[in-house]
Amino acid sequence: MNEIAIPLNHLPNAEDIQRVRRIIAPYAHQTPVLTSQTFDQMLGASLFFKCENLQKGGAFKFRGATHAVMTLPEADAARGVCTHSSGNHAQALALAASMRGIEAHIVMPDNAPRIKVEAVKGYGGQITFCKPTLQDREATLQKVMERTGAVEIHPYNDYRIIAGQATACAELLETTRKLDIIIAPVGGGGLLSGTILSARYFSPGTKVIAAEPLQANDAWKSFTQKQFVPSENPVTIADGLRTSLGSLTYPIIMDGVEDILTATEETIVKAMKLIWERMKIVVEPSGVLPLAIMLENPDRFRGKRVGLILSGGNTDLDHLPWLEKKR
Repeated sequence: MNEIAIPLNHLPNAEDIQRVRRIIAPYAHQTPVLTSQTFDQMLGASLFFKCENLQKGGAFKFRGATHAVMTLPEADAARGVCTHSSGNHAQALALAASMRGIEAHIVMPDNAPRIKVEAVKGYGGQITFCKPTLQDREATLQKVMERTGAVEIHPYNDYRIIAGQATACAELLETTRKLDIIIAPVGGGGLLSGTILSARYFSPGTKVIAAEPLQANDAWKSFTQKQFVPSENPVTIADGLRTSLGSLTYPIIMDGVEDILTATEETIVKAMKLIWERMKIVVEPSGVLPLAIMLENPDRFRGKRVGLILSGGNTDLDHLPWLEKKR
């Protein structure tokens, strides 16, 4: 690797993000930006969909994981990597580790979607299951680290990860000029933080709005109350957005996000079904949040040029939400 890894202890700058783009270019897809006349007419806006559902591993998480894994010093890489994740970061880290030829130890909650568990196994990840609470995830990961000596790669609270996720927005802005607004989903905040940074550096006039499930609205509470509010066992179909903001992502988001909007479970399902039907692409519930908040707040976006980051497409086809209700 000719490129030098970005420092771990400072906020990524514009040069860092461009460097990360070069580092991950041999491994990650530059995903397409799609448009839809149907949605433009429906919402009275010009929409540009950044399709991270078509990324390797099925989600944007592969960007950050690849950057972190490929820039590990040899001595650290030899120990392997580990993390706790409900799915997409787990898949991304397992895949990136397999590409470098090192071990990946993944702690997953026992209620993680089956499709994501199978994908982690398929990429060679070694899974340890735990109870679906943050405390159990962290305690189990600590035991795995003590047993294996593996290096932790956090799903979002890591500047290497944030810089990696920022490349999705950087590509979108390079492909689609003069966006008024970019909407990104928010869970732990890695993608949103990276989106804020890329918009700040490469398109200062573009505002960033976060999209969050109403039933997992800790980021919205944090934003409106101007203090950190943790996520406490939320129940939402958007399984990738159930986590709390991190100590690194929280200040970036509070300083740089224009607003955080929420959508109901019903609207999330509606948005998911619409994208499948009208655009013929598979997007998971967490990934359709940007469209869901536009459906609930059409006046906010009317007449605007809006970029929507469709964050992932890892969906269990045996348990589609519109079929579950019929069972």
